Amino acid sequence: MFRLAHLSDPHLGPMPDTRIRDLLSKRVIGYVNWHRSRARSMTATWLDGLVEDIHATAPDHIAVTGDLVNIALDLEISAARAWMDALAPPHLASLVPGNHDAYVPGALRRAIKAWAPYMTGDDAPDVAFPYVRRRGPLALIGVSSARASGPWFATGRVGSRQAKALRTQLQQLGAEGAFRVLMIHHPPHRGATAWNKRLTDASHVRAAIKRAGCELVLHGHTHLATRMEIDSPNGPVPVIGVPSASNSPGHKRPAARYNLFSISGSPGQWHCEMEERGYPASASSDAATVEHLASRHLAIPG
Repeated sequence: MFRLAHLSDPHLGPMPDTRIRDLLSKRVIGYVNWHRSRARSMTATWLDGLVEDIHATAPDHIAVTGDLVNIALDLEISAARAWMDALAPPHLASLVPGNHDAYVPGALRRAIKAWAPYMTGDDAPDVAFPYVRRRGPLALIGVSSARASGPWFATGRVGSRQAKALRTQLQQLGAEGAFRVLMIHHPPHRGATAWNKRLTDASHVRAAIKRAGCELVLHGHTHLATRMEIDSPNGPVPVIGVPSASNSPGHKRPAARYNLFSISGSPGQWHCEMEERGYPASASSDAATVEHLASRHLAIPG
């Protein structure tokens, strides 16, 4: 049995000291939004407890699907690298970037450089999306949907080159009998988000899966616990979203949570159980403990 933990959207805080010139861009919107909202709803109290529970459950690997930072300041990016190092060493954790990691032009390039060990494929000299990492029966395929977007937009895009490479990789890994786990920040299924937050070429990702197949898709971005499906040659593929890893209870979106997948079986006969672990809606910061929230069996195509 192989156990895979999935968390997303920690939006690490607090916001570092910021120079006025750093805010002469879209960053000013994110800066105001942080101090008006996320500084209160997303705190280290909840994230630290979640990470402690992940360490206690000791999964075989950890998948992180983006939005480590808020407005992609250089100090945020370096702090996020330190946080990833504390979460797990690079061979035990895989990362894809989110739209906040690419908040302004140039930010994604700096983030990729800082976080490269967590986004480099097996035997690859440099970061190149989509990357592939083989871990036990799993093949983790990391796709980047991160793009700098205009004010009040949080869209993502994969691009035709990456979509074509994804299809090829899914076909090859399927022929090898791997349990294929696609990691992406923006959800690729229809109607997943508001128009200004969507994956603009989600149809390309769906087409790759429909043609080549996949066993499991993991995403973040929405800060919601969701379960959708995408058609594939062997049946519907589960598409799983997870709440923010730092959101406090008592707000509009669910409290901090991560998913733990237990995968066993063989090609055509895979078995996957998903356990949701996190905080109940009524948790208080003075007595907050991570709990088992729910378990469900995922029907894996085969």
